[in-house]
Amino acid sequence: MRVCIHRGSKQIGGSCVELEVSGQRLVIDLGLPLDAESKDRVHLPVIEGLDGTDPSLLGILISHPHLDHYGLLAHVSQNVKVGLGPAARRMLKAASDFVPGDWPIPVPGWDYESGRTFEVGPFRVTPYLVDHSAYDAYALLIEAEGKRLFYSGDFRGHGRKSGLFEKIVANAPPDIDALLVEGSSLSRLGAEDVFPTEGGVEAQLADTFRETRGLALVHTSAQNVDRLVSIFRAARKTGRTLVIDLYAAAVLEATGNTNLPQSDWKDMALFVPEAQRLHIKKNSLFELLARHSKNRVFVSDLKVDPGKYALLFRPLHRKDLERGECLADARYVYSQWEGYWDLGMYDNLRIWVESHSIPRVSVHTSGHASPKDLKTFVEALAPKRVVPIHSFKPELYPQLFDNVEPHADGEWWNV
Repeated sequence: MRVCIHRGSKQIGGSCVELEVSGQRLVIDLGLPLDAESKDRVHLPVIEGLDGTDPSLLGILISHPHLDHYGLLAHVSQNVKVGLGPAARRMLKAASDFVPGDWPIPVPGWDYESGRTFEVGPFRVTPYLVDHSAYDAYALLIEAEGKRLFYSGDFRGHGRKSGLFEKIVANAPPDIDALLVEGSSLSRLGAEDVFPTEGGVEAQLADTFRETRGLALVHTSAQNVDRLVSIFRAARKTGRTLVIDLYAAAVLEATGNTNLPQSDWKDMALFVPEAQRLHIKKNSLFELLARHSKNRVFVSDLKVDPGKYALLFRPLHRKDLERGECLADARYVYSQWEGYWDLGMYDNLRIWVESHSIPRVSVHTSGHASPKDLKTFVEALAPKRVVPIHSFKPELYPQLFDNVEPHADGEWWNV
């Protein structure tokens, strides 16, 4: 089994790995680089058959539904099969109704079931459900020609599904010849430092809600389901109703998990901002709206008693909240990677927040494993070789792991 990391040996984002056995090939992830200004096909790695004309390309396996791992699928032929978690596939389809441009909707292929092996030509693939900030995320064990390669994807050990991390550590697949392991945190934390737990985020949110007299505006991704659970639980603890829009309602419904907050739950409400109402009308999403309107509220409700609500905030809410005079004593809670803010991606929002004298607080934790958990993970799998991927600091791997063997982008090597 030969391997080529097309992108990711020295960077976070844009991950893509190609495997080859006896002339047949499989691709793992096809991500959009974090620094890409658009989803243009110019970012596609040079892989034969993405246009569907080469049958030696058997398919693409996506580890999880984050753009830096699947974002270039929009430029791949519909004839190329795609593997993905079934809930992740449904969520991406639900999101496509609300996202403009070339939003990738994975074509049919293989739906993962954790621990259940399936065959793709000469490859045997076993997905392992992992704890990550993307819902329905997987690590992948690939076997061929008597060799075993483990691809970690993105994972952590401090989220709401930390038991999945502990399960892999306790029951690690044996005889791993090569482990491609992410190292996102190596540029952010010291060797013994750890990220806050998702439970800790929930506690911080609850404290913030108690300190907020008016509307709590919580800015996070609707697809970060663990975070939505934290926000919901914090809101319920502090007597607030969590208000979501139709996009978030559709994504939560698409998980297929009725144990997760849904639009018709007590202490949940649906608010449809004007921009979304126009979008619903333009795209005839009336049936979807009707399905989620049981607990619908309007801007007049938010104005009467803003301290009763925590709003899952997006920039498209700004005009509605201004016109509805809902911002007195409000607080803006930023609950995403701080880098987006520091790099200027939310400069217009920052100006808006400051213009309304809304206090800003950051409450967040990473979707990636701390160095301490990375070390535990690698020691449990005990691979013959550790290959860096998805890290800006591959040179730090030997400080944590034995048998590190770096490979450059574009280099073919044997497992």
